[in-house]
Amino acid sequence: MLEAEGGGGSTSGGSDLERGVGALQRFQSRVISLLQELEEGAAGKSKVAAQTVPRSSFSGSGMTFGEAEGFFHQYSRVHTELVSLSKSLGDQIEMLRIAVRGAEVGFDNLEENLRRRFHSIQARIQEQQERAAEQAKHDKAKGEPNGAPAVPAKGYKKDLG
Repeated sequence: MLEAEGGGGSTSGGSDLERGVGALQRFQSRVISLLQELEEGAAGKSKVAAQTVPRSSFSGSGMTFGEAEGFFHQYSRVHTELVSLSKSLGDQIEMLRIAVRGAEVGFDNLEENLRRRFHSIQARIQEQQERAAEQAKHDKAKGEPNGAPAVPAKGYKKDLG
């Protein structure tokens, strides 16, 4: 956790706020730098979204292979979640940028388009969280922990030894 600069103990609250904004700006620049490195690397959201494996890679086309089908289902689910999480992280970082700007100039002085963008992102993230909670409830009711099917893939036969 970052310590607040200025300590907050002085009687001049304005100077503490200015120091706090400076700390937020430095923190933001470090986060942005790290995110740029991440985005330019193999974990960047555009590269993650582009990296897909077709079903035919797990077994020949038209062949019934239950394990491959189950594996592909889980791979697709995880890939979709990774892309979604990557987009959500980008949105949250943009919200941080807007919040830092608001702390710098005062939220009453923040440009209207930034306020709208902030609230739009906030609503989208809240909607995603609600959908995820609803999906988790649905999966739990069906007996599917973390989205994994409770029953084996079609064609799967358990080896009883």
